[in-house]
Amino acid sequence: MEGLQAWELARRLGGQLRIGPTGAVIGWDFAAALALARAMGADPAAVAEFLPEIEAVMVARLNERSGD
Repeated sequence: MEGLQAWELARRLGGQLRIGPTGAVIGWDFAAALALARAMGADPAAVAEFLPEIEAVMVARLNERSGD
């Protein structure tokens, strides 16, 4: 169940991107992510476990797209 909550959280974090000085995506705002997780009733420990893995893929894919 926790993994599904992490995916749902990731889906909702689209507007919480951190952008570097070059315009590259560097990740999500994890303070906002954890606040949203609490509001959703998700387990913060599970979020801390799963979300960085999802974030790494998201960052790579968005930065690949912007390089096209």
